[in-house]
Amino acid sequence: MSFEAPVRLGLLVLPLVLAAWYAVTRLRGEATLARFSALEAARQASRRTSWKRHVSAVLALVGIAGLVVAFARPVMAVEVPVEQATIVLAIDVSLSMAADDVAPSRLEAAQDAARRFVDLAPETLRVGLVAFAGNALPVAAPTADRGLVREAIGRLGLGQGTAVGEAVFASLDQLRLSGPPEGVPAAIVVLSDGETTMGREDAEAAAAAAQAGVPVYTIAFGTEAGEIAFEGETIPVPVNQGALADVAAATGGSFFEAASESELAGVFDSLESQIAYEEQDRQVTDRFVGIALATLVGAVALSIRWFDRAI
Repeated sequence: MSFEAPVRLGLLVLPLVLAAWYAVTRLRGEATLARFSALEAARQASRRTSWKRHVSAVLALVGIAGLVVAFARPVMAVEVPVEQATIVLAIDVSLSMAADDVAPSRLEAAQDAARRFVDLAPETLRVGLVAFAGNALPVAAPTADRGLVREAIGRLGLGQGTAVGEAVFASLDQLRLSGPPEGVPAAIVVLSDGETTMGREDAEAAAAAAQAGVPVYTIAFGTEAGEIAFEGETIPVPVNQGALADVAAATGGSFFEAASESELAGVFDSLESQIAYEEQDRQVTDRFVGIALATLVGAVALSIRWFDRAI
């Protein structure tokens, strides 16, 4: 934190002086009562209520200090939404996403977490959706219309095969068609539990994304215990992290793992912070004025409550 008028912080000496004055005054009062044995009862009563007086005094001094800090015009780095930032979510809908190692299933949990992400995203963030199994299909073009994206997420259905490379290429196409302004952050988020079995190779897709300057953030979703029933057989479908980590590393993105819906929601929250927000220095005088007002009001209220007078 910095200050636009740091010299004004010198006024913090005022609450220090007042604190010293208060302490000296209290000590003198105790000494006066101690001189007269007839006033012993009053002295004892004063001790019983002194802590209440101290509370009111401390709150008042904190309030004064808060006003001084606000007067110095403090500046802090705060997160603000980036106008027209764009994210394309590419969600794996291969048959392995039917595994119930993540309740109720990997796909349903992914849908719930994706809907939550869309609901909590800043209004300025545009979100698109690509579904991929053996190939990749755009489901919703990048838009700020939350209802449209939520509806598209709810329509996702399962298919055979896994084409992570095609998902990245389809997402890049969506970004080009939607035309986010130059300099505005754009990213692809690939959520999958497997590795490419069909379509163009991951490395080719990662190279295309890197050339376009679009980071790909990948999420390996599921556990080693995943299984699905297919044509009368139980087939293990453990999550594969390696291929997804390579794609993220090659494009300047980040790789995440999630083994539950709550973990996936946490990953989405982290991604939103990285992509949709940027830090800017903003004056935060109002925060310190608010703290000061709250403490001063508390000091007055407690003093009236305990002693039937203000401070």
